Parts: sequence; C-alpha cells; structure tokens
Amino acid sequence: MPDRAVDRHSAEQLDRDDPIAQVRERFALPDKVIYLDGNSLGALPTAVPAAVADAVTRQWGTDLIRSWNDNGWWTLPGRVGDRIGAVVGAAPGQVMCGDSTSVQLFQALVALARLNPQRRTIVTDGSGFPTDQYIAESVARMLDLRLLRIRPDAVDTVLGEDTAIVALGAVDYRTGELWDAPGLTRQIHDAGALALWDLAHSAGVAPFDLDAIGADAAVGCSYKYLNGGPGAPAWIYLPHRHQADADLPLTGWHAHRTPFDLDDSFTPAEGIERARIGTPNLLSMLALDSALDVFDDLPMADVRAKSLAMTQLVIDYVDANLPDVEVVTPREPARRGGQVSLRHPAAYAIVQALIARGVIGDFRAPDLVRLGFAPLYLRFVDVYDALEGLRDVIATRAYDDPAFTRRNTVT
Repeated sequence: MPDRAVDRHSAEQLDRDDPIAQVRERFALPDKVIYLDGNSLGALPTAVPAAVADAVTRQWGTDLIRSWNDNGWWTLPGRVGDRIGAVVGAAPGQVMCGDSTSVQLFQALVALARLNPQRRTIVTDGSGFPTDQYIAESVARMLDLRLLRIRPDAVDTVLGEDTAIVALGAVDYRTGELWDAPGLTRQIHDAGALALWDLAHSAGVAPFDLDAIGADAAVGCSYKYLNGGPGAPAWIYLPHRHQADADLPLTGWHAHRTPFDLDDSFTPAEGIERARIGTPNLLSMLALDSALDVFDDLPMADVRAKSLAMTQLVIDYVDANLPDVEVVTPREPARRGGQVSLRHPAAYAIVQALIARGVIGDFRAPDLVRLGFAPLYLRFVDVYDALEGLRDVIATRAYDDPAFTRRNTVT
C-alpha cells in the first residue's frame, strides 16, 4: 500500500485501493464523527448489540443457570483466550481471558518472580503506563524485591545476575513508539531473566508473535484495538513451557483442578486453566467474543500495512502544513505503533476544540495531542479531514476559547 498522501485526492485513492476497506461495514459508527481514540476505546462492532441482547434475554433470562453448560459459559474464558491468542501469535491453550489488566499483570509478575526465585530484581519501564508501574511496585514490596525503572531501549544497561523479570509495554502509550520486542526478549533471556510484555496498545493493530519471540508471559486489555467495549475483560498469556510450574497468586475456585468437588484446599488445574480465577463477567466476555468476529478472516499483515500508511499520512501532513507542531512518534515505520502523538503547548485546548468539531482524539500531559488510528474502521479521508480540522484550529487559534481551556475531570 502506498505510504504518501498529503491531499484529499490522494487519500481517496488510498481508500479505493484499501484491501480491508469492507471491514468498516462491521462497525456502528456515529454520523459526523471522526473517531481517533480507538487506542483508548474501540468502536462498536455491529454484531455486538444482538449478542449482548441474546446473552441477557435468552441465555440469562430464559436458560438461566443451564447456560453454564448449554451455552458454553464455563468454557468461554479459554475459547475467547484462544481467539485473542490468534491475534497476538499464541498457539491455542496459552491465553486465558478474564478480570482486568491490573489483575492479570499482578498474576504474571508474581508467577514469573516465583519461577526465578534466586534473583531479586524487577525491571520495568519508568515511563510506562501507570498501572504497570503501580503493580510492579506492589509486587516488589510484597515479595521484598528491588524495582528498577528504565526506558526499554536502555534495558541492557541494568541487566545483571540479579535480574529476575523485565516487564515492558510493547508500545509507549504516550508517544506511540513500538519497541523491538524480539531483540529485547533475546537480551533479557541472555541475561537469565524472564520477559513479560503488556500488549494493551499493540494487540489488534501492530504485529506481535508471542510464541516466536519466546515471551515468558504477556497481558493485555481488550477494549482498545480489539473493540471489546468499556470494561471488557483482559487476558494473560502463559506459554506451555511455564504452565506446569506457574504458581499464580490468586487461586480462585475456577482455577481448581476439580472445581465442583469444592475441596477445602487448592490444587491448580492443568494447563492454562490454572490462570482462571473466579466467576468471570459473562456479559462483557460475550460482548468481546462477538467483537472478535471481525478478526476471523482479516490478515494482520493488511491491518499493519494500513495502520502504517495512515500514520505516515499524518506525519507527512504535519511536516507540510503545521510547522509549529512537533511529531513525537518515531518516523521509522518499524518503530511506530498505531498512533501518532503531536507536541504543542496548547495540546489540551486543541483536543477539546477538535472534539467540538466532531474529531475525537485525546490528550496526554503535559503537551501531547494523541491520535489513534484504528485501521479496521477508519478511512484515509477521515484521517485527512481530521488533519484539516487540526490545521484550522491552530491557524485560527480556536483553542483560545475559554470553553476549551478549562480542564475536565476526564480527558
């Protein structure tokens, strides 16, 4: 797919040549809105409302408790886990869906620390998403480990004989930088440590092959590029080679080897089933299961190609038309995730002014306009029109309006 377009005619041609253009029809998109915040909350797939209605009215309303067997509720977490695994390069039987990213990250960090008990240091990204840092802090406190924070591209400077785990996000949530996961995982393993990846900002938009790179664990949410909906359940990846020895800290009854025997003591289930905890949020998981249908016949190589073309369009447009705006996201395609972050002193007000015009992006302190490009439902003309709106907001200083400079609680 071509990667240069700085006028609307070129954007229209890219849409005509787009091999996955038809996927947009699988989403319910509001009129007169250009949605550039799919890296925070994905759009609604058209099949989800009917799936949720069926879950409520038939499965819950009519079938009641029989749905655990008759409608496959009991096996749903593993089945959805396998579907997510297909998107992130994990063979069946290694991903379990459920709970929140924070819970799954806690599970993974403690399990890996217990797999490497002779080492006493956790390394994490000092500029990574706050949850990742907070959970790492808590695990370090609980297990009396040392915690080091460093940028992923400087991990090699702190790896040593005491490093137990290196836990990193695959994409920098502020800048959109995509880290070299295969190379970093090799460095981590060469030092005798274990590699944990958070794929919240990459799953569904950037290529990842957990099995091929030899990741020791991974976690991720499902409400961003996987479009699972607000509060959609997260997931954990534990490769086959670690499952028998994985000592997970949260031992709910669903993870028991014989859960319906109701034993007083915990015996972990075999395989990835031991990564279950308690009763899952079935309604959210059924919505996610339906949302994942959009990926069934979708080559991730085409998704990645379109994502890179869209982010390149943004970079080229800013270079040509917005001299006072700095592109913070790496320009090299191999180092870009699915977003572009732009630096401007009035970033917050600019985002609010764009939202008022129907262009929904978001802001990251102190000065970043963060625009996410979900290639499954965005068109190139959407991207171009949004950029034209951005240029007008900056040229007219529309962002000076007090209505846009007042800070909201949620941005």
